[in-house]
Amino acid sequence: MANATEIYVVSVIFQATVIRSAFGFGEALVAVPLLALVIPVEVAAPLATLVSITVAGIIIVQDWRNVRVRSAGLLVASTFLGIPVGLLLLKTVAESLVKAILALVIIAFSWDRLASRRQVHLADDRLAGLFGFGAGVLGGAYGMNGPPLVVYGTLRRWPPEDFRATLQGYFLPASLAGMGGYWLGGFWVPAVTRHYLWCLPVVLAAVVLGRAIHRRIPGAAFIRYLHAGLIVIGTVLLIQSVAGLL
Repeated sequence: MANATEIYVVSVIFQATVIRSAFGFGEALVAVPLLALVIPVEVAAPLATLVSITVAGIIIVQDWRNVRVRSAGLLVASTFLGIPVGLLLLKTVAESLVKAILALVIIAFSWDRLASRRQVHLADDRLAGLFGFGAGVLGGAYGMNGPPLVVYGTLRRWPPEDFRATLQGYFLPASLAGMGGYWLGGFWVPAVTRHYLWCLPVVLAAVVLGRAIHRRIPGAAFIRYLHAGLIVIGTVLLIQSVAGLL
């Protein structure tokens, strides 16, 4: 029988998975901080990664035709190059300073995309390596791969279906590699598996619900929601960075 902790964990994973399934990203930014309130972060992070693998796998099976394989491959390859730099950044630069700079860049970019009529876009994948490298740096340092990928997808003007599916083509191998690191580091402990098995039924339901929500969001509104979400993420990061400096 589930206790209060398991019920809380399952409810957080359900909400985070709905967000991930509807928009293609964002569940770790929701799940890990909330889960860390009741379980150790060294359990919360691998649990979120296992859920990420599950969600990405399901969406790819459903929508593999919408995955832009070349884009996803370039992003993944350059991410692996960026991870060591992120680890070095974590050891040498103040986290609050990096988060503050990242937050301001995200907020400024998304605000400009929402308010401006001029819409800069990338016509091809020539800069995919740059964005993937940035995702690797942020992922290696702070577990925040998502923002550079979302920026790239919006600049490439991918349709919502391609955006959602292609990000899963990125997150599946990236999350598998991350889970391998947790396993090698001894962080895949029985508690992670136990929480995951409790969450699995609601993860499956949340993917279905998120897919239904995704299909009902018009293309133009989808892009606006993405940038609004990035502004929220940037604001949260800015608050965290200011709190860390005080």
